[in-house]
Amino acid sequence: MLTWPTGIVNEVALAILFYQVQLYADMFLQVFFFVVTIFGWYHWKSNRADVPITRLSAKGIKWYIISQVIGTIILGTVIQQLHIWLPVYFPVPAAYAYVDSFVTVASILATLLLAKKQLENWIFWIIVDIISVGLYLVKGINFLSIEYAIFLGLASWGLWQWRKKLRYA
Repeated sequence: MLTWPTGIVNEVALAILFYQVQLYADMFLQVFFFVVTIFGWYHWKSNRADVPITRLSAKGIKWYIISQVIGTIILGTVIQQLHIWLPVYFPVPAAYAYVDSFVTVASILATLLLAKKQLENWIFWIIVDIISVGLYLVKGINFLSIEYAIFLGLASWGLWQWRKKLRYA
């Protein structure tokens, strides 16, 4: 149960950090995670139904890939313009707007897949973690690069475990 409130503290701290290093899409992602954490905390206490692990259909995979591409283009374009549209709040242009937006969109899609307990969530998380390690290294946020390298290991482990469970179900 303590992961929920600590998650909220983490999301607020990361939103501040990402604002400071101009990773604005990541900053907005923390708002999404904040809302999901509040929602998850509430449902965790009230709903413990066991959802089976499933796989996406071919149509579902195409939908998620198209959503990733379109979402990245739209969000990246918006993030790239924030310093022009809202210079008081974003005086410095976004850093790596499209890479940051890709990570944000993929994280949202991975979260949706995870909530539905679909195996492919781990593939999205693995991609997010690989890109995030590099992005945070380039931005000089070394401790986050290490954290995402650990997340990469956890996501790979999760994929392996879920494949095993799905195979024997």
